[in-house]
Amino acid sequence: MDSKSLLLAAKVLPVLVIERVEDAVPLANALVEGGIKVLEVTLRSDAALGAIEAIRANVPDAVVGVGSVRTEAEWHAAVAAGAQFGVSPGCTSALADVVSKGPVPFVPGVATPSEAMKMAEYGFEVVKLFPATVVGGVSLLKAMSGPLADIKFCPTGGVGPANAKDFLALPNVVCVGGSWMVDNANITAGNWSAITEAAKQAVAACTL
Repeated sequence: MDSKSLLLAAKVLPVLVIERVEDAVPLANALVEGGIKVLEVTLRSDAALGAIEAIRANVPDAVVGVGSVRTEAEWHAAVAAGAQFGVSPGCTSALADVVSKGPVPFVPGVATPSEAMKMAEYGFEVVKLFPATVVGGVSLLKAMSGPLADIKFCPTGGVGPANAKDFLALPNVVCVGGSWMVDNANITAGNWSAITEAAKQAVAACTL
């Protein structure tokens, strides 16, 4: 599956920071039960690669990817761990050279029209707008929809239930990303039913 098809199917992409590998499988199961099957595990903890491995091996209904990728080494390690797609907060030329060649879909981060155009030159159909609300949010995406009509976006950063539909109503937005449906307190407490309910509410908030 390419990145556009992947994110169109997802609509909402949870940005997960997993501190303990043992939380990975029950968290993924809770999100899948709530209707969210495409999961981004960020490289913001030492447990991230182990979490990706655990989800890939034990939650067959989930599509698990890696987020916060910044280097070639991180990308290769994540793919080796089983990541089925990748996401970055921004993207250097060196990283784009590597991730644009596969072996799984990648969504590079951008913050400006020039950066989006550069990623399109590498062949990326979908990019991540980050930090979305800081750099212009809905207004910026509306402005870019004309001259950059062929480039699709996954805005992340400041996106939540109050504005998710505003983003998704735009013709150049295929998905939104965020962490609002995953309360760290619920993860720590093992309150998986609360996360399932939050996932259901997130899906509802992102359904036009």
